[in-house]
Amino acid sequence: MRILIAEDDTRLLKSLVHIFELNHYAVDGVDNGNDAFDFAFSDEYDGLVLDIMMPGMDGVTVLKKLRANGITTPALFLTARTEIDQRIEGLDAGADDYLPKPFSTGELLARVRAMLRRKDNFTPDLLTFGTLSLNCSTYELVYDGRTQALSGKEFQVMEMLMRSPSIIVTAEQLITHIWGWDTDVDTSVVYVHVSNIRKKLDQIGVPLTIKFVRNAGYLLEAKQ
Repeated sequence: MRILIAEDDTRLLKSLVHIFELNHYAVDGVDNGNDAFDFAFSDEYDGLVLDIMMPGMDGVTVLKKLRANGITTPALFLTARTEIDQRIEGLDAGADDYLPKPFSTGELLARVRAMLRRKDNFTPDLLTFGTLSLNCSTYELVYDGRTQALSGKEFQVMEMLMRSPSIIVTAEQLITHIWGWDTDVDTSVVYVHVSNIRKKLDQIGVPLTIKFVRNAGYLLEAKQ
C-alpha cells in the first residue's frame, strides 16, 4: 500500500510518516498543498491523508483539482475541530472521511484501513505469528480453537508487535502508535498493558510471550 501524507506541521508530518512506515505502508510526505497536488496527480497512491490548512493550496482545493482531473484516489482529511464548514466542503469535494485533531494513532490507522477497504485494497483482518492469530475485526486472540478478547489498547499493542515480527518495538513507538504523538502517557502505562496481554496469552495456552529487552523495548517470541 502506498500512501501520500500532506501536513504542514513538520513534527507531525515526521511522526505520521514513521507511523505508517512502521505499519508496512510505503509513504511519501509533503508539507504544502502545491506539492500534495503534484504528487497525488501521479495517481500512484492507494490513499491520501491531507491536512486542510496548508500553505500554497489548502487540502480541499487540492482534492477538488484532483477530482476535476479524474484522480479518484481515496482521501482522508485531517482537520482542526473548528473547521466544520471545511469538513463539509471537503466531503462534498469527494473526500472519503475526515479525522479531527488531536487524534490517536490507532483511530487514524483504522480509518485509513477502512478507506482502503472501500477501494477493495486492504490489509488482512487476520494477523498471524506462528500458531497464534489476531482477529483485527473482533479484537480477539485465536489459538488452537480457543479465543481471548483484548481491550482496545491491548489490541493495538498486540497488533503492532505482530506486524513487526522478530523486531524490537520501543515503548516510545507503542506510545506514539496508540496514544498519539503529543500524549503525556509514560512507559509505565505500556508495561501494564503488556502484562495484561501476557496473562491472556497464558490463559489460552499460547506458547508465545512478550519479552522485554532492557534499554530496547518489547519483542514477541516463543517461550523458552
